[in-house]
Amino acid sequence: MKKIINEPDAFVDEFIEGILLAHPDMVRTPGDDPRVMVRADAPTRGRVGIVTGGGSGHLPLFKGYVGRGLASGVAIGNVFSSPSSEQIFEATKAVDGGAGVLYLYGNYGGDVFNFDLAGDLAELEGIETRTVLGHDDVASQPRESAADRRGVAGIFFAYKAAGAAAERGDDLDSVAAVAEDIGRHTATMGVGLAPTILPTTGKASFDLGDGEMEIGIGIHGEPGIRRGPLETADDIAEHLTERILADLELGDGDRVAVLVNGLGATPLEELYVLYRRVYQVLAERGVTISKRYVGEFATSLEMAGASISLLALNDERLALLEAPASSPFFTEA
Repeated sequence: MKKIINEPDAFVDEFIEGILLAHPDMVRTPGDDPRVMVRADAPTRGRVGIVTGGGSGHLPLFKGYVGRGLASGVAIGNVFSSPSSEQIFEATKAVDGGAGVLYLYGNYGGDVFNFDLAGDLAELEGIETRTVLGHDDVASQPRESAADRRGVAGIFFAYKAAGAAAERGDDLDSVAAVAEDIGRHTATMGVGLAPTILPTTGKASFDLGDGEMEIGIGIHGEPGIRRGPLETADDIAEHLTERILADLELGDGDRVAVLVNGLGATPLEELYVLYRRVYQVLAERGVTISKRYVGEFATSLEMAGASISLLALNDERLALLEAPASSPFFTEA
């Protein structure tokens, strides 16, 4: 696999430098560690801060959603590796405006460990924190164990809603409650067609045969629930959407936001082919789409494949999604 990189070990720091140089009006690094990034206007007195973080390789996930009406700061790890507790703590201090800080990130062991340590450090500094985990991956656990699911593309909805709540001045408990509510009503399933090639090794993160696909694959190549011959776009969309509808218990009269997400190497045209069938399936079930997003929102380097996320909507959730937001990778006017 050919890659446009310099030294593999410099990959993370160099793309972060590129983001900072390209978007100085939106993001900055508050100290000497460029792997800690915050909103250009952080901190704001009296406003709840939102810190996220995780491994590199998923852009725009994590670092791409730092901005107005979204997250306030991010700590960035190596490819598919957690940031350190010290980096998370530095981000926490940099966005704290005296109203507390929400930790909002995906449910992965290394991230949980280091964010918990950072929370302990913040407590010693008198900074109040709350934690909400993204856990939307239907394939990773059944509904009765939803709290143990992996966090994938659906966490975008939580960034958007919690960020809007913080922007309008909600207190820490209220912002956390918004993020938790979004998480309870979000579900995602994905399909993988070809693996990621890790920059540091030049090797595939998992094996998938020619002409095969894997339903339910994780964004780091974690095993899915079924591997088999490549199916048509309509069959894939139907399978994923039906599983999500059943998981969220959605049907006639319900409203949703839809996110069709590319995993890094899937053409936008193919994502719209998927969205076409998702739209049809939802219409057949009497489910109305009130908000839709099609594109790359949570990738896995150049993994070929896609995921579908649904968020069950009410008036409050829809209003939060429609609130203004802007970051280097996302704008809601």
